[in-house]
Amino acid sequence: MLSLVTGASSGIGLQYATALARDYHSDLLLVSNQQEELDCVAADLAEKYGVKTTAHFADLSLPDAAEQLFAWTKENNFTVDVLINNAGVFFFNPYIETSMKRIELMLQLHVMTVAKLTRLFAEDMAKRSVSDSGLPMKGYILNMSSMSAWMAMPGIQTYNASKAFIYNFSKSLWYEFKPLGVGITVMAPGAVDTALFGLSPKLRKLAVNLTVSIPPEKLVKRALKKLFKNKKADTPGFLNWLATPLLKHTPDWMLFLAMKYVGKYQK
Repeated sequence: MLSLVTGASSGIGLQYATALARDYHSDLLLVSNQQEELDCVAADLAEKYGVKTTAHFADLSLPDAAEQLFAWTKENNFTVDVLINNAGVFFFNPYIETSMKRIELMLQLHVMTVAKLTRLFAEDMAKRSVSDSGLPMKGYILNMSSMSAWMAMPGIQTYNASKAFIYNFSKSLWYEFKPLGVGITVMAPGAVDTALFGLSPKLRKLAVNLTVSIPPEKLVKRALKKLFKNKKADTPGFLNWLATPLLKHTPDWMLFLAMKYVGKYQK
């Protein structure tokens, strides 16, 4: 089995790569725009888990990045059984203060590249008569969305819109590709327990205990289980699952209150 993971040099992408090597003994094709970190990750995982790893530097925010990556896999005789579309960016800014370059980067990376990579690799998987990896299906694709897909939230207007695209796009494709033997799964987690939100260790622990936030390792373990069971979509955490329908009806006063704290998260 060969798994291609985007954004694999750090964060959740690194967790996916580690879990696939450790728990599924999958060979890895790791893609990132951080060359030095990526090379170190590839070497480390190969040594620890005895799998074949290939590091491939690529800027997936470029307009033709998906076509270039797919062509490169073909030129090098890679047959991808699992695609993890994880690469992404996050920023918290008022729209009028966000540069055009950052808007284009996010939309290209979250929308166009995800759509194109899914198109190219899903078609290639569907053409196979049997899975060379011995998996129950011809191939699997996991796309990373977010609970913010249901939120009209100032400061992350581009981020949540792009995640809404990924969520609906992936769920629609699940119906198209299941009869063709290709699994499409989308994960829509709430907060992930990292330093991103600037919470104290005590508050981070509380959020995890309430299942509002999820540790990256636990998220990845759950996501891969859902993927290989060909589940359509998943939102980890009972409270998150319960709150999802309510997010569409968040009162305006709460959103205006949130706007007061936008400056705290600006980068």
